[in-house]
Amino acid sequence: MISAVYEPRRIYAIGDTHGRADLLDRMVAEIARDLSAHPADDALTVTVGDYVDRGPDSRGVIERLMRNPFATRFVALKGNHESLLESFLRDSSTADYWRRLGGLETLHSYGVDVGPLMRGRRRPKRFARRCPQAMSSFWPHSNCRCRSGDIFCAMPGCALAFHWSGNTRTTFCGSATSSSTARVDFGKIVVHGHTPTEEPELRSNRVNVDTGAFMTDRLTCAVLEEKGVRFLMATDQ
Repeated sequence: MISAVYEPRRIYAIGDTHGRADLLDRMVAEIARDLSAHPADDALTVTVGDYVDRGPDSRGVIERLMRNPFATRFVALKGNHESLLESFLRDSSTADYWRRLGGLETLHSYGVDVGPLMRGRRRPKRFARRCPQAMSSFWPHSNCRCRSGDIFCAMPGCALAFHWSGNTRTTFCGSATSSSTARVDFGKIVVHGHTPTEEPELRSNRVNVDTGAFMTDRLTCAVLEEKGVRFLMATDQ
């Protein structure tokens, strides 16, 4: 857990990765280049959740993030797709719902034969043996809620909050369905994913960093600092 007095001068907030380990690798390099071109005394990278499902390499995304590939401190938030995966591990009857949201791609990334699952049998033992250990290492708090000073982590609503400057508070949301459409003044800037858009959205009250990486080949990162917000983009070109 980050120190209670930790207040980064710059934040890199990366949108929904959804199994695109290749784009994550490129974003890691983009952030490193940005730090070289625009040095910061201290920086934090935040991934807003939805690492698994839909894209081809959910396992690769999780394994990379578990090692913190970034040249900064790092906080990983849990999105609704990670919650779906955990539900499946507890109760295989959720398989039909999960696979409609991209769960089969996650199983494929772990080398699992999905045939028995498609025929209504129990969850694959190979996956059930491997994935819980990875999940417990990646999210040490099963309910994804923890507090340290001004930092508050929760799921699925506001997942990380801390003082930015003055009276402004920046809040990161792992799964922000209501926040993504709201136009109200939250008294803070909400940085979220979950709702894919063609371009990153920058509004007076929120920043949406989900650009649908699994279908658009574009992974977005918002760079937040006192002078404003800018974006980094990782593509497959």
